[in-house]
Amino acid sequence: MLAKRIVPCLDIKDGKTVKGINFVNFRDAGDPVELGARYSREGADELVYLDITASHEGRKTFTELVKQVAAHISIPFTVGGGINELKDVDRLLSAGADKVSINSAALRNPALIEAIAKHFGSQVCVVAIDANFEDNNWLCYLNGGRVPTNKYLFQWASEAESRGAGEILFTSMTHDGVKDGYANDALATLAETLHIPVIASGGAGKREHFRDTFADGKADAALAASVFHFGEIRIGDLKQYLKDEGINVRI
Repeated sequence: MLAKRIVPCLDIKDGKTVKGINFVNFRDAGDPVELGARYSREGADELVYLDITASHEGRKTFTELVKQVAAHISIPFTVGGGINELKDVDRLLSAGADKVSINSAALRNPALIEAIAKHFGSQVCVVAIDANFEDNNWLCYLNGGRVPTNKYLFQWASEAESRGAGEILFTSMTHDGVKDGYANDALATLAETLHIPVIASGGAGKREHFRDTFADGKADAALAASVFHFGEIRIGDLKQYLKDEGINVRI
């Protein structure tokens, strides 16, 4: 069995790491390069950097940030935000990223998934899905959780896989920043439906939530932000706890 991965996520706005609740009310969480380097030293398996505003100027700034991150960490990292075409992917990979995460662009133009997989390999293409539980279904959203679509989580995840996605990063908007645990029922359905890794996002508040998303949600990786950024959970302590609970993690 592959080891489960712990993945700190850094949302970047104006060159700073920020963290919100339910996709709003952001507060400063520190320098993204320093945080990434710290997580790399502390035993994180991967990192995710998301440019959450991704304006045109922001993309140039973000590319420089990616170069700095690549120079200071020794683990794989994924970058996302404002990726709309192959040249965006090429720019970020050339700057040092290992994978790219696409969300809104994939929903608007699903063929982009196929293009990335064909040109760079499926392992480079992470399809991120922001979905909110409403009317007894998981509705997918565009633009950082601002715009509802006519797509639903399970169907869209299956389509993304069929088009060449290498991983699915599912963020429950319902659970984001609330710290009551991950959306494990939905994650378990994804894990049973798909043949590619599923990354859980949204809801981590304590160590038990990570254990539960691996055991009950069948997630391959668990992404979290504020519990790491603000020192509520240390990655080394978390991994030792998970190992003691019978979860296969790299220590």
